[in-house]
Amino acid sequence: MPSISVIIPVYNGEKTIRETIQSVLNQTFSDFELIVIDDGSTDSTSEIIAGIKDARIKLFPYPNGGQPASRNRGLSHASGEYISFLDADDLWTPDKLEAQYKALQDNPNAAVAYSWTDSIDTSGKFFRRGGYRTENGDVYTKLLLNDFIESGSNPLILKQALIEVGGCDESLTNAHDWDMWLRLSVRYHFVVVPKVQILYRVSYNSMSFNVLGQERSSLQVIEKAYAQAPESVQQLKRISLANRYKYLTFKALDGYPTQEKGLMALRLFWNAVKNDPVMLRRRISLKVAFKIATVSLLPSAITYELQTKMKRHFDIFTLFRYIQIDP
Repeated sequence: MPSISVIIPVYNGEKTIRETIQSVLNQTFSDFELIVIDDGSTDSTSEIIAGIKDARIKLFPYPNGGQPASRNRGLSHASGEYISFLDADDLWTPDKLEAQYKALQDNPNAAVAYSWTDSIDTSGKFFRRGGYRTENGDVYTKLLLNDFIESGSNPLILKQALIEVGGCDESLTNAHDWDMWLRLSVRYHFVVVPKVQILYRVSYNSMSFNVLGQERSSLQVIEKAYAQAPESVQQLKRISLANRYKYLTFKALDGYPTQEKGLMALRLFWNAVKNDPVMLRRRISLKVAFKIATVSLLPSAITYELQTKMKRHFDIFTLFRYIQIDP
């Protein structure tokens, strides 16, 4: 029986699946099985996987059911003591499994080990650094405020813990990672590996850039979490909402500018301010307002040219500094 089961759900991933699988096969920790759930792909994904010769790879084809269902299907096939999910376009550094496995062995009270995440572009080049949080032990309250794990391709999780909390919630189309981390954090401790080991691929056509879908699912996750949360943390709900709306504002304004994105960002940022009025006193709010106005009012081509020439004025990455994680 392998120590770790790696689960990759994939749907029409012919452009990236080979590189993603290779990042698993390149791990310095070799005692794993690699379970690939083909979620009804209609391209050459299954042929590419079948062409990779390694006895640890197990391919299971299914009708299309979505990512949460695919993760649960993978979990049902897993024989390892620990589970790590990996999206079909993301990458791991070679020491990822070894470092997280050691962290869990060294911290027997923890059931989840996570590392830091950086973003890469579609060509695999560095795009943006992550948040680099160092939260250990009981992280429940901090996870209520913000998903600092940052990627579903990140943690190594004790399989029994994952089963006990019910795996992935298949009713959620987005934000199911955050929901799962929250349910785990209610019962179990987390431990951080303080180094970049996950490379999250930014694709503006991917599900993660379905901002409206993310908003709906995020609100579901927040409502569900606070319905089950103790009275002592109920006052944090507004902070959770403000944080999520700040994140969604950034997402809406990321990538190629369109007037539709600008109007969406205006509504999202207004919701952030309603839940955190102090934001209006922050200088970053002027930059966000300037970017929203430009994107909403000017033709896309002109806005794109301005953003290219005046990057510093349009860069609102510092908005993440105002996502509060300490109650």
